[in-house]
Amino acid sequence: MPIIALMTMVGPFTLDTYLPSFPEIAAEFGVGLGAMAQTVSVYLVSFAVATLAWGPLADSFGRRRVVLGSMICYVATSLGCAFADNLTQLLIMRLLQGAAASGGIVIGRAVVRDVYEGPRARNAMAQVMLMFALAPAAAPIIGGWLHEWFGWRSVFHFLAAYGAVVMGLILWVFPETHKPELRQPIHPRAVARNYGFALRNRRFIALVLTFCFLFGGMFLYIVGSPAIIFDHLGLGANDFAVQFIPTVAGVMVGSWLAGRLSARIEPARIISAGLLLAGLAVLANLAQARWLAPTPVTVVGPLVLYSFAVALTMPNLTVMALDCLPRTRGVASAVQAFVQMISNALIASVAMPFVAPSLEAFALAQGGFLLLAVLLWRLS
Repeated sequence: MPIIALMTMVGPFTLDTYLPSFPEIAAEFGVGLGAMAQTVSVYLVSFAVATLAWGPLADSFGRRRVVLGSMICYVATSLGCAFADNLTQLLIMRLLQGAAASGGIVIGRAVVRDVYEGPRARNAMAQVMLMFALAPAAAPIIGGWLHEWFGWRSVFHFLAAYGAVVMGLILWVFPETHKPELRQPIHPRAVARNYGFALRNRRFIALVLTFCFLFGGMFLYIVGSPAIIFDHLGLGANDFAVQFIPTVAGVMVGSWLAGRLSARIEPARIISAGLLLAGLAVLANLAQARWLAPTPVTVVGPLVLYSFAVALTMPNLTVMALDCLPRTRGVASAVQAFVQMISNALIASVAMPFVAPSLEAFALAQGGFLLLAVLLWRLS
C-alpha cells in the first residue's frame, strides 16, 4: 500500500512543488507570471491525455511493467526541467513530465481494486486518497523550503530523486496484480470499444464528475495559493505552510475517518454527509470573504473543513466509479484521471484569472463547483 500511495502522489506532487518559485523563474527567463501559468496548463493537459494511453496499456501488458516505464520517463523529464535554459524548454519538459507522471495515479487506483474488495477496497482507497490529497497540499511547503535554500532548480532535482526512489521500490517489492486471464487486447478497435462502453455508462460518468467538481473546490485554492499567500495575506515564499499545514491536517483526519467508517456505514451515506459538510464550509468561506478582514485564520479556517469533507468522500466516490467497470479498471481509472486533470487544467487556465483578485470570487467559485457536485451526485 505505501508504494501505491507514493505512485499516486507523483502527479499532484509534481504539479505544485514549484509554485513558490514562480516569481524567480519568471524573472530569470524574463517573462511574466501569466506566461509561467502556461507551465501548469501544459502539464495538466498532457497529464490528462496520457492517462488515456496508460489505462489500456496496463489492462493489456500488466500493471508493474507499464508503471515502471512511466517512472523511467518521469525521472528523465524532471531532470530536463531542472536544466531548462528558457521558458520554451521548460514548457516542453513540463509537457513530457505530465505525460510520464500520469501513469502512477492511473495504475495505482486500478491496483487497489485488483487486490481488495468491498469495505477493504474503500479503506485501502482512503489511504491512497490521503496521499493523493496530501501531495498537492504538502508540495508547496517542500518547494518553498528547497527554493529558499538551494534555488528553483533544486525543486526539479528533488522530483527526479523522488521518481528514482519510487522506481526502485517498484523493481524491488511491487508485484503484478492484473491476472493474465483478465488482460484486454491492445488493438485500437478494442480500446475504442472499452472507452465507448465507459462513456456510455451514465452512473460511472456522473460519479466521476461528482468527484471532479468536489475536488475542484479544493484545487482552486491549491493552484491559487500564490495569489492567496502573496497578494491577499501579504506573506512570502517561505510562508506557504500557513495555508497548507492546516489543509493537510483536514485531509489526514478526513481520510482516516473515511477508512474507519468504510466497514460500518454505506458509502452513499458517507458521501452525502461529506457534501453537507462541504456546503457548510462554503457558507463559512463566503461569510469570511465578505465581512471579515483577510487573515490566515479567517481565510484558511473554512478551507480546512472543506478539505476534510473532500477527503471523507473521495475514496467512496472513486471505488464506486471503478466498480461500474469491473473488467476494465485500467480504462475506468484512466477516464477518472483524464476528466479530473482536464477540469483542473480549466480551473488553472480559465477560472484562476477571474478569481485571483478577490477572496469573495474564490469562495463563489468554490460554491459553484460544490453545487455541480451535489447535482451530479443526486443524478447518480
